[in-house]
Amino acid sequence: MTERNTDHPDIIDLLPRLGDADAGVRRIALIELADLEEPQGLPWLTDALLVDAAEGVREEAARLLEAWEDPEVIQALCAALADPAVAVRTAAAQSLSEIKSQETGLLVLPWVAHAEAFVRASTLRALRELRLEEAAAPALAALEDPDASVRREAVGVLGWLKHAPALPVLARLAASEPDTEVRRAAIGALGLARDDSVLPALIGALDDAAWQVREEAATTLGKISQQAAGAALIKALGDPFWQVRLRAARALGRLRHVAALQALADLLGHGIANLRKEAALALGELGVAQALPALEQAQADSDPEVRKAVRIALAQLQGAQ
Repeated sequence: MTERNTDHPDIIDLLPRLGDADAGVRRIALIELADLEEPQGLPWLTDALLVDAAEGVREEAARLLEAWEDPEVIQALCAALADPAVAVRTAAAQSLSEIKSQETGLLVLPWVAHAEAFVRASTLRALRELRLEEAAAPALAALEDPDASVRREAVGVLGWLKHAPALPVLARLAASEPDTEVRRAAIGALGLARDDSVLPALIGALDDAAWQVREEAATTLGKISQQAAGAALIKALGDPFWQVRLRAARALGRLRHVAALQALADLLGHGIANLRKEAALALGELGVAQALPALEQAQADSDPEVRKAVRIALAQLQGAQ
């Protein structure tokens, strides 16, 4: 239990209710304490998180501590990730995910080696957007974690760091990882490459059994801007799932892959409006006059969003002439 000293009159007034036998009274008192935004009140909040007998009080304390990056608060939130109550663990994980400073991230880093998978995954999630270089090594090690949620969060850390040394292992995960979401995350993280080194893994992923993985592969191929991916993306325009076709069309437009012109034009007759819209935009990005006849015919499309996309594409092509 942290040391409790205060001369703040509002906190002193709350003390009887903070120690009340009724959990509902304690919870409301904690909310009022947090509303003061007074650092002197933090010991009562952290103690409530760690030792209060009522799950609802501990959960509320975890939620209320979200805005604080005080070292004792961070340690308390990390410890609460192992709370026996799922609601408390979840609230603590959410609060940790909101930290903003790399200095605070250094306090979280040791918890990545915790015995419980939920703690490992939650702390990696908290570190993800901080781009903390010190997190690269433990994240790489966590790619071998037996728990899929930990591996998924580790991929996120490495992706946000744009950690190039991780590319070979990410490519391996994209091809052989048994968990669909980890494969999908690994494929997305391969977008940090800006060369053709990851093409085999990404092109292979266009044949993955899970359509979500194929969708991610098409998206990432658009990001790395490699013309060598064109043929595989044209093939993906025939994927059984329209979501994959949509991302492939978008990628081909970004690549300005002229060989895709006819396949994209054929999609203007597809029954799903979102796909017709994306095909129209991609044809405009190709920048070639050969796309004009198909787009001009599509001006009569029944969907207003598709017609808008066609107008944009026509203006783009006409401006390129």
